[in-house]
Amino acid sequence: MVFIPRQEPFVCEHCGAVVEPLSKGTYRNHCPHCLWSKHVDLEGPGDRRSSCGALMRPVGLDQRAKKGFVLIHRCERCAKEIANKTAPDDDLSAFPPEGCP
Repeated sequence: MVFIPRQEPFVCEHCGAVVEPLSKGTYRNHCPHCLWSKHVDLEGPGDRRSSCGALMRPVGLDQRAKKGFVLIHRCERCAKEIANKTAPDDDLSAFPPEGCP
C-alpha cells in the first residue's frame, strides 16, 4: 500500500463546511465538523484512484494504542470500511451521527 500525502482544502459534501488542511502533524481526509468522508482512495491513502466517489458515513470510533482515536468510515454505496486517524480539531461530539446504527 502506497501512502501519498495530500494537503488539500475541500468542501464537505455532507454538511457543506469549508475544510482547510491541517497546519501540521497529519493529513485530513474527513470533515472535522460532521466527521463524514468521501470514498476517493482505492488502494492506499491519497491515491485518489477510486471510481466509487460516494460519501462515507462515520460508523465507529475506536482507540488504538499507536494511533489514538480512529474513526471507522463505511461507504454508502459499496460498503468498504476504512479506518482514519482523528485530527486534533475533530468534533468528536458529532459521533455518532444522526441516524447512525
